[in-house]
Amino acid sequence: MATIETNKPNGPVAAALLAGGIGSAVLGLVTFAVEASEVVKTSMNWYKPVGPLMGKSSLGIIAFFLSWVILTYVWQGKETNFNRIATIAIVLVAVGLIFTFPPVWGILLGGE
Repeated sequence: MATIETNKPNGPVAAALLAGGIGSAVLGLVTFAVEASEVVKTSMNWYKPVGPLMGKSSLGIIAFFLSWVILTYVWQGKETNFNRIATIAIVLVAVGLIFTFPPVWGILLGGE
């Protein structure tokens, strides 16, 4: 018996992958911004017992879900250049990771 192959568009999968990268990058950049600016640190304190962690993590989550919804809508039923999107997502995750490490803050903020 022959099997029937169906080609499913990769747009929704690419959207989820890129959204993960965007959320990671936002989390990393906001984490660095909190360390660099007292104003940003104060503005990220959405719930006093948790401190600025609440704002940082919430912005990363919001960025992920918002970009996921938008990209899924735009790429629904479409075939994307998955290798290019995966590369961009990996770079964004790397940016997110780099900016969450205190030694990087020290280098970028002048040895603090």
